[in-house]
Amino acid sequence: MKKISILFCAILAIVSCTSEHPKNYLSFSGKLENNKDSILTISSQKGLVKTISINEDGTFSDTLKVTEPAIYVISTDPTKRAPIYLKNGFDIKLNGDSEKFMTSFQFSGKGADNSNFIIAQVEESQKLGNPALILELEEEAFKTKVANIKSKFDSILNSYSDVDSSLTIMANQQTEQMVNFFNTTYARNKATAKGTPSPKFTDYVDFKGGKKSLDSFKGKYVYIDVWATWCGPCIQQIPYLKSLEKEYRNKNIEFVSISTDEARRNGGSWEAAEKKWRNFVKEKDLSGVQLWSGEDYSFQQAYQITGIPRFILVDPDGNIVNPNAPRPSDPRLKEMFTSLGI
Repeated sequence: MKKISILFCAILAIVSCTSEHPKNYLSFSGKLENNKDSILTISSQKGLVKTISINEDGTFSDTLKVTEPAIYVISTDPTKRAPIYLKNGFDIKLNGDSEKFMTSFQFSGKGADNSNFIIAQVEESQKLGNPALILELEEEAFKTKVANIKSKFDSILNSYSDVDSSLTIMANQQTEQMVNFFNTTYARNKATAKGTPSPKFTDYVDFKGGKKSLDSFKGKYVYIDVWATWCGPCIQQIPYLKSLEKEYRNKNIEFVSISTDEARRNGGSWEAAEKKWRNFVKEKDLSGVQLWSGEDYSFQQAYQITGIPRFILVDPDGNIVNPNAPRPSDPRLKEMFTSLGI
């Protein structure tokens, strides 16, 4: 019985020594053709993770530990960067051309599908082009385009069989977020499309006294300037706007400037924000109708204003002529006024 016990323990010891345990590090090697750099850098959002020496023939090989499975960045200089998915236990090999960084990359070995998948997604994202052009499509064409985009990203994911579950979840979430972005933005854009009733502002503080609403200007074209005293590009447009106001003084158009100065930029005080706006209007001798939106963000939100200055043209009936009109310094603005008979 004792011999059997000893034999059992011996077998257990052999099995323990020969069975594979997950590595607490990963291996990374490969070759970069046409390489002129001596160091390959691996970094994360938190900073540098590892530097690997590159031999004269472009080959490299090293091991490293990562704190968590994630997308990292490999680079040989600031202009040459590519994503890579790293996880302890992987054995990844990279082959590519340094002059075609990322676009020529092919990963192989254990865990390689993750990085190949990420690069395929990046390349597909770059094919999308300008999202604004997609959002300008007619409704049926837009729906078809978005469905095709989703189908392509889903197809890329399905073509890789060994992608980590966490990366799969993240990829699906990103695709869903992109689709939601397009659909939500398209719906909002339709609400502020040319010819549709303009979103309204009401009871904005007038520098000259009282309050004004968009309906206060019914019967006239309204050229709206959404700006703030802290905005450099907004201030740059002021001389051009003043010149326009003077030139079109007796025309059927009102120039309305809406300041979005807020408490956040004035020590948390709305009183200070209003005072700053009033002082600025007085010091710069601003003309036209000068309004302050105060705590009301509804007009900005309705027009999806994420950057200023933003210029909007509304017709005498309160309908949108252009939700993103040319700036005062742009010669196309006068051409637009002329075409409208202003």
